[in-house]
Amino acid sequence: MSGPNQLYPYSYAILRAVPRVERGEFVNLGVIIYCQDLDYLRARAEIVPARILALDPQANVELISRAAESVVTACEQPVGSNRENAGLVTRFGILTAPRSTVVQPSPVHTGLTGDPAATLDQLVRLLVLPPA
Repeated sequence: MSGPNQLYPYSYAILRAVPRVERGEFVNLGVIIYCQDLDYLRARAEIVPARILALDPQANVELISRAAESVVTACEQPVGSNRENAGLVTRFGILTAPRSTVVQPSPVHTGLTGDPAATLDQLVRLLVLPPA
């Protein structure tokens, strides 16, 4: 049963642009959040081209943006049941698996939330957007 002050565990990872993988420098692009109890999987990306170009003036910002947006889209697509091995938990695991590409997920972190959409917004403000 959920109540007005009910908190649910969630997991999240930060999407990072690593324009020159060999250097390991990155800038945060977005957040993926998953709350199993509420069947919630979403991502949000906020691309700031100047931040990417500061790491590599030759970076292809358009391709990086498309890669990040594909993660956002993957979170919004309908999925099958966990028994079909295509549920939200499986999708979150696939999206957050370590990889050596230009757009990478961070390690997975956890927390508690009563409103995963509001938590996603808060994480994007804290971890992705340039300080105001």
